[in-house]
Amino acid sequence: MSGRPRRVVSLVPSLTEAVAVTAPGLLAGVTDWCTHPAGLTAERIGGTKNPDIAAIAALRPDLVVANEEENRPSDLDALRAAGPEVLVTEVRTLPQAFAELERVLVTGCGLARPRWLDEAEAAWAALPTAPAPRSAVVPIWRRPWMVLGRDTFAGDLLARLGVRNVYAEHAERYPRVPVEELNASGADLVVLPDEPYRFTASDGPEAFPALPAVLVDGRHLTWYGPSLAEAAGALRTALRR
Repeated sequence: MSGRPRRVVSLVPSLTEAVAVTAPGLLAGVTDWCTHPAGLTAERIGGTKNPDIAAIAALRPDLVVANEEENRPSDLDALRAAGPEVLVTEVRTLPQAFAELERVLVTGCGLARPRWLDEAEAAWAALPTAPAPRSAVVPIWRRPWMVLGRDTFAGDLLARLGVRNVYAEHAERYPRVPVEELNASGADLVVLPDEPYRFTASDGPEAFPALPAVLVDGRHLTWYGPSLAEAAGALRTALRR
């Protein structure tokens, strides 16, 4: 690709929001799961795990932005074969998120570094020293129960806020763990985000009768984009309750 891309397809909700907030009108296509910012008018091209390759190719994008965890290698290979450049991100820590956002926006899309990215970095840098760590289990699904395991972006955010993921050393990144084992893990609390599974006050805490439950905004915990500027304070407040 030569020059700044004029048409971008995003296969990642976080990156969709980052591009749309920074350069409205640049996105030609987004997934069905891309919910932010409100009022997206780009074409919908299927899910993160099942994008419509033909529909994407028909949009004639200059650039497709993707993520090694959220998107399948076979789909990315098919997109490359169809012609557009594919930029694949890896985000497993907060510093990686900041670096990859700059790579997508500045290097990939040819945009000026946005103010919101500076504000997000400043917000996380300004956090006070985390209190004595508390241990937590962090479910992301039920039926079956699945939790955060090793090497996850959400786990890194929690660690910076003084919450140690009990399963941070697990061999799998998102292990399936019976709820009985979760309750016997020795955790101090359970952190329940509202995505990908929508845990609520009436759906989730009852499974952990002996543990304090903290409900958090899943976008603040798992999205890497403009929401990072408010996530530091919002998550810190939620976890202090």
